[in-house]
Amino acid sequence: MSRLGKGPMTGVDRVEFAYLDQFLRLDTPVWGLVRTAVGFLLMDRDAMTALRDGTLDLSRNDMIGRIAWRRDPARGRAEAALRRLAIARCTKRGLVRMLRRNVSQPCAYFNVGHANLEQRSFASLRAAGLKIVVLVHDVIPLDHPQFARPDTVEPFRRKMQVVSECADLVIHTTAAARAQTEAQLARLGRVPEGITANLGVPVAQPIATDAPTQPYFVILGTIEPRKNHKFLLDLWAQMQNPPRLLILGGRGWSNAEVFARLDALPADSLVQERAGLSDGQIAFLLQGAQALLFPSHAEGFGIPALEAAALGTPVIAAKLPVFQELLGEFAVYLDVTDSYSWMETIDRLRVADRSCGKKMAPPNWTDHFKLVLNRV
Repeated sequence: MSRLGKGPMTGVDRVEFAYLDQFLRLDTPVWGLVRTAVGFLLMDRDAMTALRDGTLDLSRNDMIGRIAWRRDPARGRAEAALRRLAIARCTKRGLVRMLRRNVSQPCAYFNVGHANLEQRSFASLRAAGLKIVVLVHDVIPLDHPQFARPDTVEPFRRKMQVVSECADLVIHTTAAARAQTEAQLARLGRVPEGITANLGVPVAQPIATDAPTQPYFVILGTIEPRKNHKFLLDLWAQMQNPPRLLILGGRGWSNAEVFARLDALPADSLVQERAGLSDGQIAFLLQGAQALLFPSHAEGFGIPALEAAALGTPVIAAKLPVFQELLGEFAVYLDVTDSYSWMETIDRLRVADRSCGKKMAPPNWTDHFKLVLNRV
């Protein structure tokens, strides 16, 4: 709800959407809980279907939306639209009573987006008799705080404290992420029961867009320090005869040096920044690349690498356990301190024949939900 009207979905948005879509396909009763500026809204199947299908009327605001979200009118209109459809609403103190009156038991509450992980809300959910299930994507802000925005580390720690104390089941996306998450949860006092279920990775149908006529490589993801774009810009500056490099993704945060270097590139540079592309256009460019380059310092899952593998595009990735777990022998793994090996591998792949490249089937949502729902 908070992302309505704010551009393409993020990776976490896509996971939330997949869960919404899956639950609406089930025959069992389902409700949606929306936290607003003044409390909570309870949505029935019809309201959740409108949210999924994009048929909410976002043209009108209301008084609460205008006052509470003066600086974010799109959020205000989204809340107003859901208020008009809600079957019940309450203040923050009335959550237990609202749930007891409107939600049949037994029932489980799913939080799969790292938002609204709050002690008071979870205490109310538990008091209302709901089982609490949380999907933790990763704990990178705690393991690698240098790659997170400084103002997000402590709030994230508090969120994981709530998960440690209150969750009945934690969903982990990989065994590698589970090990890191459970290590942090142990430090916070309690490790809830867990399950490992890979995220589904549907690959968009390629849609033709402007692509280089010469061999090119791509890096896909938000331009932020953790993704290590600086490493690739350094490589391209060192190479005597570099190929083309497409940087696919929007600009993130705390990356002024990289942004300045990108802004200084001439119009005919071999390095090109492409933002605002559709999923289909990204799939087209990814499919035509000589390889996807993935020199990240840390990852919880790594969807772009799996998308590339599904399209038959080679992957050159950092030596991270999560990549080795998901991609196996498909990818080439290189240390991000070894610039020579990266340049040598790129030179080799720039002349490779892509016409008969192998493909790898990515994880799917059917298997994910089969694992999760059998445990809840």
